Amino acid sequence: MPHDPQSTTTSIQRLKDGNLGAPTNDSLAVEEPLEIRVRGQNIAVTMRTPGHDDELAVGFLATEGLINERENITEIAHCTEGEAAQLGNTLNVFLAPNVKVDLESLTRHVFASSSCGLCGKATIEAVQQQHQPVKSGLSICVNIITSLSAKLQVAQSTFKRTGGIHAAAMFDRNGELIVLREDVGRHNAVDKVIGFGFLKNFSFEECILLVSGRTSFEIMQKALAARIPIVAAVSAPSNLAVEFARENGQTLIGFLRGDTMNLYAHPERIITS
Repeated sequence: MPHDPQSTTTSIQRLKDGNLGAPTNDSLAVEEPLEIRVRGQNIAVTMRTPGHDDELAVGFLATEGLINERENITEIAHCTEGEAAQLGNTLNVFLAPNVKVDLESLTRHVFASSSCGLCGKATIEAVQQQHQPVKSGLSICVNIITSLSAKLQVAQSTFKRTGGIHAAAMFDRNGELIVLREDVGRHNAVDKVIGFGFLKNFSFEECILLVSGRTSFEIMQKALAARIPIVAAVSAPSNLAVEFARENGQTLIGFLRGDTMNLYAHPERIITS
């Protein structure tokens, strides 16, 4: 069986009906650090699930506002020297010479973890990018929206094995799955999806982003950077996510489970009749 970088096994004993069973194996989601460098300088460390690291790095840089088009990137490569080369946990992103970035300013503010992408940010103002609100005439039939959570579950292969990993998926206006990525960090999964589109010059302006957990401010900020008009989640949004969505023209859906959902912001894009 080929090595799976996203899950591993460990020995456990299950307690059931007061009885301790014999040792057996259980699957765990893998969590490892990834250092992201730009032009050789460290700008972020994130605890992530290995796989699609190039998408994660590019999605992170795009949603932080450091890059805005595929041509900004000349090369993405894992570090080939020292311990980092052996561990495979350092990724260099090389930018075109004409791309100007304030790395010193960014480095002071950025540290990302799997649990909270805002850790180390000085203030919310340091996170919020200068993006125009979404102005999209996209409208989606409610029946398409209600079909998405089941499609997400079917495609979550690592979650089926481990039960301990988040997912982000992009669907087109007809409810067809474009890309799904899994990660121990909610925001990492979103970065991987956005990075996928960025590397392929694929526009998400008529798409729906669905996340398996709750919706945070940062997920809405990343969706705005990628110009995604509709964001849906299986769980609840935070109050700041709702405020942000209302201010920036984003449709925000929470508790999408079967044929039920809550509409928190800009419900006009969902056709119910």
